[in-house]
Amino acid sequence: MKVRAAVFASGGGSNFQALLDHQTPDGTWSIVLLVSDREHAGAIERAAAANVPSAVIATSGRDASAVAQEMLELLARHRVALILLAGYVKLIPREVVARYRGRMLNVHPALLPAFGGKGMYGKRVHTAVIESGARESGATVHFVDEEYDRGPIVAQRRVPVLAGDTAEELAARVLAVEHELYPLAVDHVCQALAAGLEPTPMTQSLRNTIEESTR
Repeated sequence: MKVRAAVFASGGGSNFQALLDHQTPDGTWSIVLLVSDREHAGAIERAAAANVPSAVIATSGRDASAVAQEMLELLARHRVALILLAGYVKLIPREVVARYRGRMLNVHPALLPAFGGKGMYGKRVHTAVIESGARESGATVHFVDEEYDRGPIVAQRRVPVLAGDTAEELAARVLAVEHELYPLAVDHVCQALAAGLEPTPMTQSLRNTIEESTR
């Protein structure tokens, strides 16, 4: 039986689209739900085009426990076993993290643990990387815990920071890597779940193999 996955997205949903495009009829997972905190997120249009149900759960000005309860009820109705954050900028409530510990992934546009944490998303990340003088950046897939960008790392891939790079140029280079790396990391986790095993971060040798395969 396939692992039933929900994607959480706040923006345009390009990583959501990459996940949709990676699915195969004989794969180990399928996306059954799109959740957003924004009514007009582009990801909702992508979900409609793919015939994936979507729901908006507002978070601003609400008690975290109420948000958590709404999320958990929605996820239970869709029998979701795995959550994939794809540009979702809100902190996941603790109750949801506890229920889905080891079964919630996020992709971050930098080489964690550097350039992560609250407020570090989108253009802010790439600006910070360039201003730091770093010579490389990349993408990180990690398990989600109660803090922003601190969960165990599943996979990473590096990209160079080129002389004269703008934040937009670096962002485009990193995003292309995210689109390749994230679905492969999801494959790794879902293969374990489908086999009845507890998913774990990739071994270093497997990380190296995947990094080479996505070059």
